[in-house]
Amino acid sequence: MSGAHAHMGGPVGDPAGRIHRLDPRAKIVGLLGVTVVAVSTPLADWPVWVACGLVLAAVAVTARVPARAIWHRARVVLPLVLFVALFVPFVREGTAVASLGPFTVTREGLATLAGVSAKAVIGTVSAVLLGATTSVPAIIRGLEGMRVPRLLTLVAAFMYRYLFVIAEEMRRTRAALASRGYRPRSALQAAALGRMTTSLFLRSYARGERVYLAMLARGYSGHMPRLEPLRFARADAVFVGLVVVALIPLRAVAGVMT
Repeated sequence: MSGAHAHMGGPVGDPAGRIHRLDPRAKIVGLLGVTVVAVSTPLADWPVWVACGLVLAAVAVTARVPARAIWHRARVVLPLVLFVALFVPFVREGTAVASLGPFTVTREGLATLAGVSAKAVIGTVSAVLLGATTSVPAIIRGLEGMRVPRLLTLVAAFMYRYLFVIAEEMRRTRAALASRGYRPRSALQAAALGRMTTSLFLRSYARGERVYLAMLARGYSGHMPRLEPLRFARADAVFVGLVVVALIPLRAVAGVMT
């Protein structure tokens, strides 16, 4: 893996910190719990969203994950979701509060926009913190330990491993095209891209066959060897307990009061 990969998708912050050293199952359950609480909360119970944000901020500070790293990863998804949500006030029916030319802004649409934005931010930051404090192989191991169907974890593991191999193959192919003077200036010159895509697919398929046969020759039977078993220690239970104690009762109380 390259340094760019570590910057884009690997753990950041303090690798020796308490959050990074937690069992991946604890972080999956805890951060997924924050997302579930936020998604299930209506706009009338907005203080629950504030509590979710405070919990995520505490996790980020404890793990020493900088805000710049969180934004660098969240901006891949979050701006697109918020951009789509901006159209909701104009298309949802309800009580009109303003008019912008032929478009009418409704109160119900603004409420939906606020709810979608808050839930999208909390869910995205939760996923980013999970990726910033846990490597992808560790997340997959945690999912295996949580009895997620093996087919899904195997597909995810191999996809993660060979995504970078295919990307490197594509980079070499593009360099070969550039060294031969390929400079497309019209749609008529796009045929080379089709041939390149076909060649990349065939090479990837052939490499996958060779790797699979090599794994079978080394005794692969559908299980990857593990050097150390997962251990759900007291610190992991404390982390999950703090998240549950901080959010679930608050969500229940807010729902009853509403």
